[in-house]
Amino acid sequence: MNSHMPSQLIDRFGRTVEYLRLSVTDRCDFRCVYCMAEQMEFLPRSEVLSLEELYDVGAAFTRLGVRKIRLTGGEPLVRRDILTLVERLGRLPVELVMTTNGSQLPRMAQDLARAGVSRLNISLDSLQPERFHELTRTGRLDKVLAGIEAARSAGFKRIKLNTVVLKGRNEDEVLDLVGFARDSGLDISFIEEMPLGQISEHGRDETFCSSDELRELIGSRYPLLKSTDNTGGPSRYFRMADSESRIGFISPHSHNFCSECNRVRVTVEGRLLLCLGNEHSVDLREILRRYPGDTARLEEALIQAMAIKPEKHEFRLDEEPQILRFMNMTGG
Repeated sequence: MNSHMPSQLIDRFGRTVEYLRLSVTDRCDFRCVYCMAEQMEFLPRSEVLSLEELYDVGAAFTRLGVRKIRLTGGEPLVRRDILTLVERLGRLPVELVMTTNGSQLPRMAQDLARAGVSRLNISLDSLQPERFHELTRTGRLDKVLAGIEAARSAGFKRIKLNTVVLKGRNEDEVLDLVGFARDSGLDISFIEEMPLGQISEHGRDETFCSSDELRELIGSRYPLLKSTDNTGGPSRYFRMADSESRIGFISPHSHNFCSECNRVRVTVEGRLLLCLGNEHSVDLREILRRYPGDTARLEEALIQAMAIKPEKHEFRLDEEPQILRFMNMTGG
């Protein structure tokens, strides 16, 4: 990564934005129960940013000091010609990473590594084929495990598994998942479910499993040591004395991390979301299409948007979600 200019993206609470989560599609080949409804309506092509527009957004953020871009979805690898975007972003002075469900990695892992993706996050919520299919509705565990192996062979700097833990559905696999990560030489993060979108599969307050519960459970078999490791995202990491694998916890409910927030999201329809749990946003698509090629105007809009980044989210498990967009629309 090349030398980098200081960030010009500083909000009114003094937080510096150096991390962009850029959604390249709202579509996915899975229908995970905590992420979207079983029957989804996706955006028409005219409302989706083109690959060129997505690049322009990523490049503008980089010029303003962003050091890390994560490509998200939906499932980013189902976007047609995604590698052309990855290759262009990979030439920017920024760390390029991706979150994926792993289904497309058997055929794409090598190309992604060559194009400049340095790290992967791969979603894995169960090691039991039938349960995996229930949680994803359409996914096949064997394809994802093959994708993980393909990623391991491709030479990424780091690979991390992401697991959303739902009480009564997969919390009994936490120790098995840690064992799998250890055996495979991978990191793993356990995520408290985000209350985004109206779902019918379960009550979020009933399935909530806190990071504190999981730390106690994991520590009963693998004593956890506090770590100062920081990958620029919300995971708080722990190490184990007998393994290189790191255990992370993403805790939007039990350990709110808003005071350290260094990230923003851009949805595939061009909404700059200043907070995962609020609707404060700026329409970048309107700027991109009304003033094509006007990089100064786009950059000024990004700088001005920092003034509406809220101090924190207001997630509540015991209320109907205030944010009705699903995670596939939000961007991973």
